Amino acid sequence: MSEQTPFHVLVVDDDKLMRQSLVTLLEAAGWRVDTLGRAAFVQDYLSDTTPDVILSDVRMPGMSGLDLLAQLVGMDSAPPLVLISAHGDIPMAVQAVQDGAYSFLEKPYEPRRLLTVLQNAAERARMRQSNARLTERLYQLSGLDRIVLGQSAEVQALRQDILAFADIDAAVLLNGETGTGKDLAARALHDLGPAPDAPFLALNCAGLSAETFETDMFGTWGARDGRLLAAAGGTLFLDEICACPLPVQAKLLRVIENKEILPIGAPAPIGVTFRILSSTNEDADQAVRDGRLRSDLFYRLNTVVLNLPPLRQRQDDLALLARHFLDQAARVYDISAPDLSQLDLAALLAHDWPGNVRELRHVCERRCLAARRGNGTMTEAIRADLSLENVPVTLREAVATFERELIAKAIRDHAGRMDETAAALGIGRRTLNEKIVKLALDKDALL
Repeated sequence: MSEQTPFHVLVVDDDKLMRQSLVTLLEAAGWRVDTLGRAAFVQDYLSDTTPDVILSDVRMPGMSGLDLLAQLVGMDSAPPLVLISAHGDIPMAVQAVQDGAYSFLEKPYEPRRLLTVLQNAAERARMRQSNARLTERLYQLSGLDRIVLGQSAEVQALRQDILAFADIDAAVLLNGETGTGKDLAARALHDLGPAPDAPFLALNCAGLSAETFETDMFGTWGARDGRLLAAAGGTLFLDEICACPLPVQAKLLRVIENKEILPIGAPAPIGVTFRILSSTNEDADQAVRDGRLRSDLFYRLNTVVLNLPPLRQRQDDLALLARHFLDQAARVYDISAPDLSQLDLAALLAHDWPGNVRELRHVCERRCLAARRGNGTMTEAIRADLSLENVPVTLREAVATFERELIAKAIRDHAGRMDETAAALGIGRRTLNEKIVKLALDKDALL
């Protein structure tokens, strides 16, 4: 319990000595305490003040603790109610818990037990309020705030940079680890620019082939337009540029420098213009030194460099992001989004998030899938252990599941570079391609 924000309890009891005894106990434990001698006064009290928990006797003149419970159940955001009951009132108190009371204690109460019950009730109330505030904030967000979500200083600076450079026709290089949202930032630069309705062409550079590049990108004269011509006048996003084959880099450089393409069989080049955006999940300067990225292409792409922070440096954003992804997944699976408990938040803060925001989104989806079955925690979702009910029935299905997970992880680890992926798995490139088809893996979705 924080010294700056002590828990706040309202004690309702017609017995003055009992009220004084409870005040002495609770204030000694660091609580802020208010008291009322009648339950009938509670509603007026709550119109001005919202305590973390209400502690009330069951039997009182006029309105009883059970009447108070019925009143609180009908109120929005009412504090949890803990009842104190005499021995003969226990069946009544049990029914009260079933009707919505947080808990009950039998007289004479044990002080440590009382403090534990009240603290648990107060912590639960604060978590509920925190979840409600996160949801309200998400509903209030719009535009760039909702696309590049977060309130940490790094994310606020990134949003300012995107707004500053969106309407400037300068090449922007987005630098960040896999899963940090470089594609979202690129799309935001396009959508907030002067031509948001113009085409936006994203090319996964790791999957480009020098043999088919001209056919796919330039097209064939008189037969079909290539992808670059179809996207002329818009934005060309070169995703993971350091993974681009060197022969393709040379062709891209000519397009960027000359602002024209030559379709196969065409009598003359055709002029094209693009806003050039690119991204990398590695050190581009090192890639130039290693000879994997052409320096002349790099200097064409890095007029402006925006750095996207990894999730492990954005702990202030974890709760907001998790609430956002839980709400998204809950709508997909047609369930109520599970709340974030203190244990959930602790698990989120303890994890290193090597997969960044993308990993968090998948964790929240697993959490919602578990919630559909009436169980699950964030700790379990982060571990991503297969439960017995998810284990395939046959050995063949189990092997296929294992292969699918192993290959998917290798593709993500090597940013879609298939030769490196095959080498890491200890299989040939042709075998890898066959398994991807057989297992119905979507490489673009994995990246």
